[in-house]
Amino acid sequence: MKDRRERRDYYYKKAKIEGYRSRAAYKLKEIFKRFKVVKKGFIVIDLGAAPGGWLQVAREFVGEKGFVLGVDLAPIKPFSWKNVKTMQLDITSEEAINVIKESLPKNYADLVISDLAPKVSGVWSLDHFRQIFLAEKALEIAEKILRPGGNIVIKVFQGELLPDFIRKVKKLFRKVKLVKPKASRKHSAEIYVIGLDKLE
Repeated sequence: MKDRRERRDYYYKKAKIEGYRSRAAYKLKEIFKRFKVVKKGFIVIDLGAAPGGWLQVAREFVGEKGFVLGVDLAPIKPFSWKNVKTMQLDITSEEAINVIKESLPKNYADLVISDLAPKVSGVWSLDHFRQIFLAEKALEIAEKILRPGGNIVIKVFQGELLPDFIRKVKKLFRKVKLVKPKASRKHSAEIYVIGLDKLE
């Protein structure tokens, strides 16, 4: 059951009214508008896609000629759009990269977005470690599947392992930005790493 704070939350209510599956949709909308990481016709991979709020936003921005693939361990209720596909997959598995590649209309993506997060244990150091591990898996998938010039949006938790992760991103992308969208809760440690223009 949703807690009372979330029920009172502005973005939670806004998502309900506007038909988005999660309040997180507004985080991605802000990032897309500010950083111009996506265009009509793009092929997008959404990692940690359940329940589907980011898939809805990605579909809006890529239009009918684009393609969006949502990947999550949890099942995602299907959409009626022909160019939005979903799959249940452990992105940490050995076969993940090949399975994702084979599910794309071409062998590459233009944009990888990741809202992956571990089940929170309440032990901050452990949660931070697990989240950075997932962020690194998302970066690995982007490195293997993203075309040169492509972009990433990856959620991370702030903490001692973040600087090292940012260094890894900087080796792969021409520009790297950090942003905390307005729809992120104030007390949340989450921040999004934007990687622009993947190097050859």
